[in-house]
Amino acid sequence: MAWETFIKAHLGVIAAADLFTVEVLTLTGLFRYFVLFVIDIQTRRVEIAGIVRQPYGAWMNRIARNLTDPVDGFLQGTRYLLTADFVEILGVAGVKCVKLPARSPDLSAYAERFALSIKSECLDKLVPLGERHLRLAISEYVAHYHLERNHQGLNNQLITTPALSGMPADDHAPVVRHERLGGRLSFYHRRAA
Repeated sequence: MAWETFIKAHLGVIAAADLFTVEVLTLTGLFRYFVLFVIDIQTRRVEIAGIVRQPYGAWMNRIARNLTDPVDGFLQGTRYLLTADFVEILGVAGVKCVKLPARSPDLSAYAERFALSIKSECLDKLVPLGERHLRLAISEYVAHYHLERNHQGLNNQLITTPALSGMPADDHAPVVRHERLGGRLSFYHRRAA
């Protein structure tokens, strides 16, 4: 089966997990942090699974348990996960891991695109001053990504529609700019009629 056919046939039950790194300035020097995220391929919804200076086995196991929690785990209803890590724990939860070959970004295009977006639109434009600042910047970007940023792959729609979006916009009202992270992330809208 061709990869594109596999993705289309399993849309709705497939997610991708990946890590990216961020340099963080602390009082004791510059450190590299690892950010683990999971993206639902169909909805493009993203869950930041964890942020750590050095990933290790027990941390990855805890993340896998959290993702597959039967009550509120992000992977609830997911049958396939595109990843290279925590295969055993996910298998117990009924999630089959599809291992991708090294240096094959086209096979995990959605995860690669999210990592590129968060870096180019947010993290490359600031210097995180400690882990707390990094976590704040990432959470603000994820909120922006879900609530305010249009997605071409979703016909320029938002991932999560705000509650007031049911009301039509006033075509004569001025366009209002809102910002996050001191203006690093901006979005615009017209006030409702």
